[in-house]
Amino acid sequence: MDSLGYGAFPTHPGEILKDELEARNIPQRKFAEYIGISYSSLNDMLNGHSALTTTMALKFEAALNIPADSLMRLQAKYDLQTARTDKSLAHKLKEIACRAALL
Repeated sequence: MDSLGYGAFPTHPGEILKDELEARNIPQRKFAEYIGISYSSLNDMLNGHSALTTTMALKFEAALNIPADSLMRLQAKYDLQTARTDKSLAHKLKEIACRAALL
């Protein structure tokens, strides 16, 4: 899993986990109930509408034997790649770099 998320487009961990559930023929509703979260929370995360939390990553690890730290690295990489495409943030970062050069 370490190589995931390093492409031109960020890979949300939900994409990987959704594929994994589908490959194992595990229905989302049943899985959500099994790991003790709401279906809507699971579905939002699997579809990239919310971030994977550490608690959720540990639950996936316990249920599917996918290392939580690999999932969290994927989430961090996704967050960084997404932030880098934020034009407003890019402008602020450029200003910070210019100011820092004067220190």
